[in-house]
Amino acid sequence: MIFSTNILIEHVMYLGIDLGTSGIKVIIIDSMGKLRASETANLEVSRPKALWSEQDPADWWSALALCMQKLQSTHLMSSIKAIGLSGQMHGATLLDSDNAVIRPAILWNDGRCQSQCKELEYEVKNSRDITGNIVMPGFTAPKIKWVQQNEPDVFKRINKVMLPKDYLRFLLSGDFASDMSDAAGTMWLDVEKRAWNNAMLSACGLNQQHMPTLFEGNQITGYLHQALAQKWNMSSVPIVAGGGDNAAGAIGVGLIEPGQGMISLGTSGVYFVVTDKFTANPQSAVHSFCHALPNRWHLMSVMLSAASCLQWFAENVVEQDLVSILEELEKSDIDTANAPIFLPYLSGERTPHNNPNATGMFFGLKHQTNKLLMLHAVLEGICFAFADGIDAVHQSGTVATEITLIGGGSKSLYWRQMFADVLGIEINYREGGDVGPALGAARLAQLAIDPKTPIRDICPQPRVVKTYRPNQQLQKAYATRRSTFIKLYPSVNALYNG
Repeated sequence: MIFSTNILIEHVMYLGIDLGTSGIKVIIIDSMGKLRASETANLEVSRPKALWSEQDPADWWSALALCMQKLQSTHLMSSIKAIGLSGQMHGATLLDSDNAVIRPAILWNDGRCQSQCKELEYEVKNSRDITGNIVMPGFTAPKIKWVQQNEPDVFKRINKVMLPKDYLRFLLSGDFASDMSDAAGTMWLDVEKRAWNNAMLSACGLNQQHMPTLFEGNQITGYLHQALAQKWNMSSVPIVAGGGDNAAGAIGVGLIEPGQGMISLGTSGVYFVVTDKFTANPQSAVHSFCHALPNRWHLMSVMLSAASCLQWFAENVVEQDLVSILEELEKSDIDTANAPIFLPYLSGERTPHNNPNATGMFFGLKHQTNKLLMLHAVLEGICFAFADGIDAVHQSGTVATEITLIGGGSKSLYWRQMFADVLGIEINYREGGDVGPALGAARLAQLAIDPKTPIRDICPQPRVVKTYRPNQQLQKAYATRRSTFIKLYPSVNALYNG
């Protein structure tokens, strides 16, 4: 009897959808959390003008439909009990009264609305108290204000404003709904009260009728259209709220309790800490958002160029394969005290500088500077920038009690140890941390269907592969070099804007 029950449990599946910027990922997991199937489809970004970044929402649906079609060959679709959603945050997807998309979606990395950010903060004097954040060009609210001022005919037609993943939700189930973590990135949410704020909406010419209904990330928002269910060989299963990409990614690596933190080393870099109350440090460009679970929030520092700096150096400076040059560095015996200092602001910076005009630089080049010293400087500069962001988060009064290192950039053993040495803290490198937000979305779907099972059982932390502890001697050497790094940005800041 026990054996047959286990077989039955293993045949209960959950589907997670992650709508990224460069592609969509759809996974299926079983009730034991095992990955059973995965499909991806690529997406393109349109940049019709300087600072603009847009996508056609129709492409999101086409990519999702392609993944769902491919997954049918797994013969697992009929076993799926719920669907969870995750995706790129902040994107403005505008629908008219016929629920048709009015214009291309304006994405998170679009920088056209800097002046509108200032206007919003001027119009709503306590905006930072309400939202817990500085209003930045990446967020949704200033994008809509830009549309209001520059495309008035488009603005007049707006009936609903949707975030990217929530537009897919509408097509899947017909519901206008969002979760707290994604909604927190719009600048229309009162992050402490977890409710839309009328003053912030009004400043953009909107009201609550334009907004989706809010849910916690583990709540059911609707059910899959019967026609789609038949097409994909599924039942009309529940659609679960899910979360923004960072919050869902945190759920995927088991970050559910206060004090748990992670460093995510992707194209950009994120330091993420879970809290059980609303806290903020907006003056240092720390992001304060709701987590994807009830009664949980999180703080984030964000740097716009992390592992992408390594790719830039390998491809455009030394024109060498990144893996091979990292292997050279790990086997070398260079005197890192003679390495230059690198500012990693290749695409501007958020925490703590909030300066889209900031650029990267090498300082301290000498005749003996070679490619390995420069590569060391790039790795080190990213660590130093993370340290700046971590300090800004800790100034809010929230300090992580444990830190997990995840992301594609974390595969370098040399870099993992450097993080521990620069930050002066223990860091856990865990297996499977690269599955990403799709896993978190699937887990949130499971939580909605199986509320009696403890959250920790559904959202365990992956096994620790290795714990990296700081080397005291190297820690002191890095502290000396970081003091120079800290002085560099204010020394050149005026040049960025001149």
